Amino acid sequence: MKSRMRRSLGFYLMLFLIAFCIVVWISSKNTTTDVKYTIDDFQSDLKEDMIDTVLIYQNSQVPTGTIVITYRGVDTSKQFYASDVNQIQEMVMKHGDGLIKMSLYDVTRQSTFITWLPLILGIVLIVVLVVMLNATANGGSNGGNKVMSFGKSRARMSTDQDKKYTFKDVAGLDEEKEEMSEIVDFLRYPKKYNDLGARIPKGVLLEGPPGTGKTLLAKAVAGEAGVPFFTISGSDFVEMFVGVGASRVRDLFYDAKKHAPCIIFIDEIDAVARRRGSGLGGGHDEREQTLNQMLVEMDGFGANEGIIVIAATNRVDILDPAILRPGRFDRKIMVGRPDVKGREEILKVHVKNKPLSDDVNLHEIARTTSGFSGADLENLVNEAAISAAKENRPYIGKGDIDKSFIKVGIGGEKKSRLVPEHDRRITAYHEAGHAILFHLLSEVGPVHIVSIIPNGLGAGGYTMPLPENDNVFRTKKRMIQDIEVSLGGRIAEELIFDDITTGASGDIKQATQTAQDMVVKFGMSEKIGLINYEVESGEEVFLGRDLGHSRSYSDKVAAKIDHEVKRLIDNCYLEAKKIIQDNIDVLHKCAELLLEKDRIDGKEFATLFEPENVAHDVEDDE
Repeated sequence: MKSRMRRSLGFYLMLFLIAFCIVVWISSKNTTTDVKYTIDDFQSDLKEDMIDTVLIYQNSQVPTGTIVITYRGVDTSKQFYASDVNQIQEMVMKHGDGLIKMSLYDVTRQSTFITWLPLILGIVLIVVLVVMLNATANGGSNGGNKVMSFGKSRARMSTDQDKKYTFKDVAGLDEEKEEMSEIVDFLRYPKKYNDLGARIPKGVLLEGPPGTGKTLLAKAVAGEAGVPFFTISGSDFVEMFVGVGASRVRDLFYDAKKHAPCIIFIDEIDAVARRRGSGLGGGHDEREQTLNQMLVEMDGFGANEGIIVIAATNRVDILDPAILRPGRFDRKIMVGRPDVKGREEILKVHVKNKPLSDDVNLHEIARTTSGFSGADLENLVNEAAISAAKENRPYIGKGDIDKSFIKVGIGGEKKSRLVPEHDRRITAYHEAGHAILFHLLSEVGPVHIVSIIPNGLGAGGYTMPLPENDNVFRTKKRMIQDIEVSLGGRIAEELIFDDITTGASGDIKQATQTAQDMVVKFGMSEKIGLINYEVESGEEVFLGRDLGHSRSYSDKVAAKIDHEVKRLIDNCYLEAKKIIQDNIDVLHKCAELLLEKDRIDGKEFATLFEPENVAHDVEDDE
């Protein structure tokens, strides 16, 4: 930034020097004479009878002036300055023999305006350059209007023409809407609360993962209350120039006071309200000054009656404690990921104006999309609509939903990728091993889709379960079965090919992480006990805390933890291997069906366990 300013300053200085030289040249042009022609040359031309006319421009007070001569036979004129005009006249009469035409004129006087014009132009030019330099120093590359508005708030106030959101547009957040409806009642009827001595909440902090509807919920509050709604992002306050952020906070609350009662919505407030004194290099002066001003405006000596601040963040752990206390953010509302019921309600909102075929079951989609946020579900339905439009169909079918789910959740299928037949066969048995365990283990199934089509994440295939509901807690039994399912692909490769591949690396990593969490985080190991030995990740350096954490246990305990993690995985491996060996016929049948069709659904897979199919396979083997 400084080097760019220096280059701009040098450019404007060069421009100023060029303009100054032009002005000086214009002002001196009228007094320029032919310095090469002298009075001696004039006298010589008179003697040789070469001059035709002599024009004398004499000053009125003194006998000085400019002499302009023309020559005979040629269209040429010359001029020179004479200190004694009378001497020139005598020379013409003496040597001209009466043949030279001589005229006497007064010197042409310049007006006062012309005399002062160069000075006026120079002053105007200097003023323009100073304004331009000031605009450049204040980030005025987008126009000179920033010079006067650099410290102004960048918040945008919604108008009557803007689209109004209401609580009907927010699905899957019943408890959150109930809490926010109280804020609406405060804004609509403040008198009944004031009469009882109740203090209207000054701030509401919406926290939760990205895409869960925090911003939409704030817009719905503004639409329901029918009050002015100021929106701004936390990053809009912070600039490289110290003091600008604090100025914008003051200006924002000044505008809000004029429109009270109103709502100020600050999105991603963690950009400006981080814990003070944090970071590797200490504090950030500009951010901290901005935060200090925000603390004062929300609960300081001044009164901001009728102004409710709603802020959204997904990093509440890094916010400064001073802004989280009651009196600033009185309420903290957790906006989490929706459950099965909430996802179904959200899907109904997003498919409202989209034609669906009869085979689309929103409840089944809601069960399949465990862990999806509202934004993920909207993207899922939109991708399905795009898929149907590409194939020129007037409605969205189940196949479009499945295709978009794979594209959004797993990665687009690479059907054109050329996979050797041997690798396809390995993938088929690998995914069949996962599917068998999903189907037979009580806590993890049932199977929804099994595929050996490569996807955008580099995997050769995938097995997708269809859980009955969202479990709030993960039981020890469920976590053990998760490890067993993860190891199913590797076990199938060993049993069929008597060899192993790198395809199970992700499964092994997932199984190891689950086993470690059971031992060191959740206290699910009898040998280790109910002690949390979890070591925080190195993320704290970005949160402004310690650079790293030392291990809080001895090497002997670490060895016991490693031994217990290995014991858990080994036991799960043996149990999963026994299950797959007992169902080896289903493993072969599933792999052959996958090689034939590339992808099968849950119903097709479930038929492989029917007695007649298994018996038929045994007879064929005999």
